[in-house]
Amino acid sequence: MQHELGPFTVADWHALPPREDGSRLELIEGYWLVTPAPSGQHQFAEKRVVNLLDSAIESAPRAERQELTALNGIGVEVNTRNRTAIIPDFAVLNVPPIGNTFKPADVLLVGEIWSPGNSFIEQRGKFDGCERERIPFFWSIAQDEVGPVELVAYRLVGRRYEQEDHVKLGDGRLTITASPVPVEVDIAHLRYSRR
Repeated sequence: MQHELGPFTVADWHALPPREDGSRLELIEGYWLVTPAPSGQHQFAEKRVVNLLDSAIESAPRAERQELTALNGIGVEVNTRNRTAIIPDFAVLNVPPIGNTFKPADVLLVGEIWSPGNSFIEQRGKFDGCERERIPFFWSIAQDEVGPVELVAYRLVGRRYEQEDHVKLGDGRLTITASPVPVEVDIAHLRYSRR
């Protein structure tokens, strides 16, 4: 985003009451970003991703999975100085899931499921904020009107995210290694379909 930091702070974000309409209120460089409540197909995909992460965490060797928890809809105080706080679609924590907001050091993976209407500025703001705070992994899932069509997984290398995995609809089951633990993903499994 090409503007000065806005007037609002992470403390202002914390002081707001929960939104009754289910929309999400995030703070990107001091400016409010309001997104509508996620669609049914978005929530279906979100649930499936969290289930896949949970399963991978449970299957990992004990030393790798200690304190790891996959969740959706939590707050992440990406950067108080840059006035950025987000509610990612899903995340993996390395601390007990107590509370509703977490510091960047508590988060190993942030994931977003982008609807066709999400702007490039919104996507870039979240990606850059997580990269700046050195959250180790970032997943970006694109979807059409039915559900996910591709997943791009990034790993933090030095101070920058580098793409490590790319899975598209039709690729079948592939292993994502840009993750706290390896995760097998088939994009078709994340889309709602009548069986």
